[in-house]
Order: sequence, then structure tokens, then C-alpha cells
Amino acid sequence: MSVGDSSSWPGHSFGSFHPPPPSCSRQVPSSFISGCLQHPDTSGCDFPRLKASLQRLQLEYVDVVFANRPDNNTPMEEIVRAMTHVINQGMAMYWGTSRWSAMEIMEAYSVARQFNMIPPVCEQAEYHLFQREKVEVQLPELYHKIGVGAMTWSPLACGIISGKYGNGVPESSRASLKCYQWLKEKIISEEGRKQQGKLKDLSPIAERLGCTLPQLAVAWCLRNEGVSSVLLGSSNPEQLIENLGAIQVLPKMTSHIVNEIDNILGNKPYSKKDYRS
Repeated sequence: MSVGDSSSWPGHSFGSFHPPPPSCSRQVPSSFISGCLQHPDTSGCDFPRLKASLQRLQLEYVDVVFANRPDNNTPMEEIVRAMTHVINQGMAMYWGTSRWSAMEIMEAYSVARQFNMIPPVCEQAEYHLFQREKVEVQLPELYHKIGVGAMTWSPLACGIISGKYGNGVPESSRASLKCYQWLKEKIISEEGRKQQGKLKDLSPIAERLGCTLPQLAVAWCLRNEGVSSVLLGSSNPEQLIENLGAIQVLPKMTSHIVNEIDNILGNKPYSKKDYRS
């Protein structure tokens, strides 16, 4: 697969509609790493590469374009100026960050305000049953200070929460591949075994709600008021349909159920302030 092929697949999907649905541009955020600034034009970003991505998507613009991972070799002012230029050129309506720290996001916001540029509107962060600190503590503080929202990814923790690793690593699983050796080591580690034990303890809750463990995990992410959307990945249509079933589970996520899950996990992060009060 050549570079950029992945962004052409949704483009072909949109192109199959005659005419394309008017809302499709609202449903596809585009992501590019800030490393593209290594070969910038005069505005500080490789815009031809970004335009080519839009062409592969068969879209004129996207709602949100993301700067994926901070680029320590590029001044923050240059990054913010480049993202502002992307928006002013009509290629995106907003820009966000991905895997940035709260301090880096605050710096981008301050630079944008200082030089009358456009600040980021959301952070794309990993969030699941075993990864909570950033989304539940750091990002709410940012939201109430500067209005930055949260778009989360990996609700099943790269498949760890899927339930397939309860008895080891199956040969047909992602973790069995050589390029995912890090995932296998994580699963078979002492901490990984503890996580699988907690997932087994959560299974009765899923059964009581009439859903699968993955559906419970995705619904648990969605129930967080600070999360605007959850990004899903799937290896086949059946898995995607199953995960989307979490929407039906969401109304069942009462405070009692959430507290029950928290008691099993034992990892609820401490927040100095309750912003909902």
C-alpha cells in the first residue's frame, strides 16, 4: 500500500453516492502529522500534500484538521500560523491537536490569541477503561479555561478490551503479529493479566445490560459528558456493527452502573475540582 492510500478509501465510498450526501464532509475529520512541516512552503506547511489528501477523500474541505503529535523542531507560532492558514484557505473549518499535552495546547491557545490567529478547538486523546487521567482530569480543566473539547480514540485499547485475550494471545489476533510484539508483551505482562481479570469481573455487568463487553466499553466512553465523539476502529463489518451497538447501551449507563464499573477498575483519577458543580 502506498502513502496516502488509506485516505482514498473513504473517498471512493463517498464517490459511490450519486449525488454525494451533502453532510459527508461533516463526518470525516482529516489528520496530518505536524512532521509535514519538515518541508514547508512560505506559510510553514506542506499544503500541496494536504490538498492531495482532500482530493483522495473527494472532499473540498473537512470539519477538523488535526496536528498529530507536537513537533518540537518547529516553533509553536509557526504551527498555529500554518493551521490558521489552512482554515483561511477553506480546506478546514477548525483545527485540533492529537496527543498533545495540556501545556502544549495552552501554549498554542496563547500564541493564537497573542497574534490574532485561530486556536485549536479539540484534542484527540486515547481514552478507555484503563486510560483515564488525561480525558477525565486534564482536558476538563482546559475545556473550562479555553473551550477545548475532547475527541477520543482506542476505546477498546487496541483490542485488549475486546475479550479475545482472556486466555492468552490467539494466533489469529493482532497481538500475534511481529509488528505488534509490543502489544503482546503488554497483554502477557503482570499488569496485562490484572486487566484481563478486571474485564472478567465486568462481564456480568455486560450480561445484565444485554450487551457485549466491547459495547459496554464504548458506551462507558460515550457516557462521559466531556467527550464529544469516540473514534472506532474495526477489522471487519461485523465488528463495526457490534461496536455501534454501544449507542443502544448508552441510556442504560446509570450512575449506579458507572460506580459499579469504577469499583471494579479501581483507577478513577482524582480531580481537584468538580467542574459540573
